[in-house]
Amino acid sequence: MEKQSELEEVSGAMRQAKDRRMFERYQAIYLHLKGTSMIEIADILNRNRMTVSQYIHAYKNGGLPALQLEHSPGAPSRLTKEQQEQLKQTVAYSVPHEVGFTAKHNWTLELIAAYVEQQWGHHYSLRGMSKVMERLGLSYI
Repeated sequence: MEKQSELEEVSGAMRQAKDRRMFERYQAIYLHLKGTSMIEIADILNRNRMTVSQYIHAYKNGGLPALQLEHSPGAPSRLTKEQQEQLKQTVAYSVPHEVGFTAKHNWTLELIAAYVEQQWGHHYSLRGMSKVMERLGLSYI
């Protein structure tokens, strides 16, 4: 009878899920409890078998709360905290020609990316550099 109560609990969670990804996780558990194989569940959800296996493992270890989505932090920053602070100070209080960019008086994302590559050897796209500037609390025009 425990299996039936688990199925009811998961079914209720599926009905209340507002996020498609959470519904998918609950659906994977529901199908698993119904006896569907991981490979079949992966085919139904269009996910990798290992992903389905992770959902099932998380559920077995922590129940439905273990399936909750966590914030994806993305890739780790290439610059250390000290380098980020140095970059922030340089961009905020220096002009490009003071750090070796001749005849340049305003910072642009392109110049900041070139400065980072010159100083620390990390290549950033303009979009990536804009994200770094955003994280550092600096705006650009």
